[in-house]
Amino acid sequence: MTLPGGGRLDDAPYRSARAMEARPPISSASTPQRNSLTARHLNSRSLAGLDWFAFFMADIQTGWGPFVAAYLTSVGWTQLDIGLILTIGTLTALALQIPIGGLVDRVPNKLFLAALAIALVSGSALLLALWPVFSVVVAAKVLHAFASCLLGPALAAISLGLVGHELLSVRLGRNARYLSLGNAIAAGAMGAVAYYFSNQTIFFFTAALAIPTFLALAQIRSRDIDRNVARGGVIAGEPLDWRSALRSVARNPAFLIFAGAVLLFQCANAATMPIMAGLLTIHEPQTAPLVLSICIFGPQFVVAAIAPWAGGKAQDWGRRPLLVLCFIALSIRCAAFAITSEPYAVVAVQLFDGISAATLGILVPLIIADVMRGTGHFNFAQGVIGAAVGIGASLSTALAGYIADGFGASAAFLFLTGAAVTGLVFVVGLMPETRPAAQRPDVGLRLREH
Repeated sequence: MTLPGGGRLDDAPYRSARAMEARPPISSASTPQRNSLTARHLNSRSLAGLDWFAFFMADIQTGWGPFVAAYLTSVGWTQLDIGLILTIGTLTALALQIPIGGLVDRVPNKLFLAALAIALVSGSALLLALWPVFSVVVAAKVLHAFASCLLGPALAAISLGLVGHELLSVRLGRNARYLSLGNAIAAGAMGAVAYYFSNQTIFFFTAALAIPTFLALAQIRSRDIDRNVARGGVIAGEPLDWRSALRSVARNPAFLIFAGAVLLFQCANAATMPIMAGLLTIHEPQTAPLVLSICIFGPQFVVAAIAPWAGGKAQDWGRRPLLVLCFIALSIRCAAFAITSEPYAVVAVQLFDGISAATLGILVPLIIADVMRGTGHFNFAQGVIGAAVGIGASLSTALAGYIADGFGASAAFLFLTGAAVTGLVFVVGLMPETRPAAQRPDVGLRLREH
């Protein structure tokens, strides 16, 4: 299996570790022989398809980033209208996170859901490119918000159903690498498209990216995905309605603590680059665009470089040490931004964002899979965490923006540092280790010996 930058994936870890997965008793809803890892063969075609699906999924999502504001400005939109559109998208995504997570649990065919999401992203991009009027752009933004809420859980569910709990950390490390490479490469390609053609062309390009994304998705064979495992596994007799989903998260202390940690992370993280962007634009107007571009690209390549390592360490060390590392990197970054806004220092410090992004990107679905195993509500819980992300990000930008206006950027970064350190203390003091005992290295070694 070939990587984007060359080299090949050794499938041996997938094959050798699958026999060690210990699961709770699950219902016979899935095909009986697929309930045993030893009876399931991991198909390299499906694994390669998942790699490239993650890559192109990131590509097609990149067009809906900062390019939207630039395009709408170029066709005469006011900043007020642009801000209103972005707010509508944010609120829609926040409202849809939990219901769509429940939907992903209930629909057995995860590949269909992924294909639907890609079609919606492509269609919304075409709407934006062809009819940049307010009502149509609102509709496009709502469609894109729906698709975005669907893509993340669908990718995680396909990954879990394909490789199982035992190998999920390794798989998530690969997903993070391909997602980051896709983001970085697509951002560069779209910048070139906008420079040589127009901002509008970006969205035709985004729509066209649906073709390779669908082709990659078609390489994932449905029969290689355990549909029961893709929703977290279901203990025999466990109810699967909305009330049971709410109970499964509300009565799960480890999940609630993790949700609080994610909210605190976003409170500290979301406003850092917007405030730094404003600061650089004021003090370094000529170099600010270049510095900000590097600040976007740099962490993506850090994620691509370390994500597989982080996935492996989540299995060897456990989840909690990596979560602590994530908050340490965030705390250093926020504190450094409070001290300096020198361009070279900003670029260097921003690389710490790659450490946080790699670790948290792996840990969110991994810890959810740990604590929700056997409930059948893995994707519903992802929706709850997605809502926590949205709430934390909204609080971050609102509070830090207010502080920056009233007391200066340094004060805002000190506030963000305080939130990051609070999150670090919260994790150290309260977050339990969620890695199952059967997945720990010493247990795995004993299993291999026997």
